[in-house]
Amino acid sequence: MIELHDVYKTFDSKGKSVHALKKINIKIEKGIIFGVIGYSGAGKSTLVRVVNYLERPTLGKVLIDGKDLALLSKKDLRTVRKQVGMIFQHFNLLNSKTVFDNVAIPLQLSRVPKKQVIQRVNELLSFVGLESKVKSYPDELSGGEKQRVGIARALATNPLILLCDEATSALDPQTTQSILKLLKRINEKYNITILVITHEMNVIQEICNSVAVMEKGEIIEQGNVLEVFGNPKKSSTQNFVRTIIKDAVPKSVVKGMTEEKLNGRIFKIKFIGDKASQPLISDLAKKFEVEVNILFANVCELQGTTLGNLIVHIHGDEGTIEEAYQFICKQNIIVEEIENNYDHR
Repeated sequence: MIELHDVYKTFDSKGKSVHALKKINIKIEKGIIFGVIGYSGAGKSTLVRVVNYLERPTLGKVLIDGKDLALLSKKDLRTVRKQVGMIFQHFNLLNSKTVFDNVAIPLQLSRVPKKQVIQRVNELLSFVGLESKVKSYPDELSGGEKQRVGIARALATNPLILLCDEATSALDPQTTQSILKLLKRINEKYNITILVITHEMNVIQEICNSVAVMEKGEIIEQGNVLEVFGNPKKSSTQNFVRTIIKDAVPKSVVKGMTEEKLNGRIFKIKFIGDKASQPLISDLAKKFEVEVNILFANVCELQGTTLGNLIVHIHGDEGTIEEAYQFICKQNIIVEEIENNYDHR
């Protein structure tokens, strides 16, 4: 549905070249919700503008539904753009027009007959839960209601693709949840492919099937959400994951460990899916003569799958600890040893 092949975008600024996008390769299948996450300045907004060809890439190809946008005439490009709806961070509504008129704009520009415009706008406002706000003006709406108007407007021309550029960044957490549920319902009901640009990990966690992580204009990791965030490789990805999955030993525990001058070894263990229900600690205590202390534990859900982090301190004979470690490794569980800076033997 959306393909970017070796896409570069360079801007000239005060005699200097700014490389906003570097060798971007993405393939977004029809009907999925694809997230692009990154910090400010990562190139996310430039990427979304390249997808709808508001910015032409310096190098590379952009394909929508198999069509190379660079090869299209202006007329054909306008036709393709009508298949791409856009949802903005700050809503971009016309304050001088009613809710009805804001949603009707793309239909009127496409010269849709008035009767069909009325029917379509009322249908969409009902779908987004704003049928009672038809005659209201944007200044009379809450932030969440404004975004729902923006979503209805983006859906007006029955697009194949919906682009969401930080669509929830200006909203409070509760309103964000309601908008995310609405986007998921749109995806399921209309089978619309949705590209979500965000810096919020909870947005990816809630609705996305696949994800790309951007940093300094490049994609540093991408794939299935569970694969990428279940076992992140790059530090930026790890930092995003930590916003929802804590995996650091609390400072109070570190202080206690330092004061007690702990011996032994410390391991970080990651559970994915049904592995989270394994009685690992119990098995270690039964099979080996070691003491196992849980320093930290965290469990969350990602795309309907359980993710768990466990940090344990294992104390005992060095040979027995190594046997216990090898046992953990054989359980198809991700495990890594953390340097024991509290070892004062």
